[in-house]
Amino acid sequence: MALLGGILILLLVFLAVAAPLLSTHPEDVWDIHLAERLQAPSWTHFFGTDRMGADLYSRVLYGTRITFFIALIAVSVSLAIGVPIGLLAGYFHNWFSDLLMRVSDIFLAVPQIVLAILIAQTLGPSIPNIILALSITYWPWFTRLVFSETRALQKEVFIEATVAMGASPLRVIFLHILPNISSAIIVRTSIGMGYTILTAATLGFLGVGAPPPTPEWGRMVSESREYLPEAWWYVAAPGMAIFIVVMGFNLLGDGLRDILDPRLRRAPAGEKK
Repeated sequence: MALLGGILILLLVFLAVAAPLLSTHPEDVWDIHLAERLQAPSWTHFFGTDRMGADLYSRVLYGTRITFFIALIAVSVSLAIGVPIGLLAGYFHNWFSDLLMRVSDIFLAVPQIVLAILIAQTLGPSIPNIILALSITYWPWFTRLVFSETRALQKEVFIEATVAMGASPLRVIFLHILPNISSAIIVRTSIGMGYTILTAATLGFLGVGAPPPTPEWGRMVSESREYLPEAWWYVAAPGMAIFIVVMGFNLLGDGLRDILDPRLRRAPAGEKK
């Protein structure tokens, strides 16, 4: 699964990087050609055209760039916030660590999509605001994961021995605990990329994502609703793109989990656990 997911992700990254070279109508990403609106897939327009006559194939390619940019920045910011907070709250046992986790629990108590919609709607539709909304709502997931892993690892003998030898708390946290929980963080990051992309597409579908004429997949799916089922290609192109990229990251995350954590590996068929 990790291999299949990795191939899908590498393919999509290649398409995002090479979008200007692979696009058949790069000018259609931003221009309007009403005379060619809602044309079915053909050799001229591989995925057909949208309501403005733009080439869907070119818009989906450039949408890959925007989607990966939003997810990469949002997940990176969530990592930078959630992991240090989880490490500090998990290692220290005092009122401040309890306060950090209660703040995290408040964010987790509200469904992420609801809070993201509220933030994006308040700030207005734009790519920076989407990234901010996704980052604010996703960092508690990393905090809760790192907190649990740190508390469990803190009871190990080698950690107690390191503390007994006089190592400082920061040395124990960043040189001994963090490397040993990195596999769980990697798996959560991979799965989080797919979940963040799906959430960003949902925001675009609801009209609080990237503003038009930005080629964003969720907004493209939303615009296609008025022309179904006649213009089926309008929703098929961005919809399949969302499906493939989310499935790729989920497969990669599940595969990495089995590889990096031997305890979670499934036993072969017919073999007793």
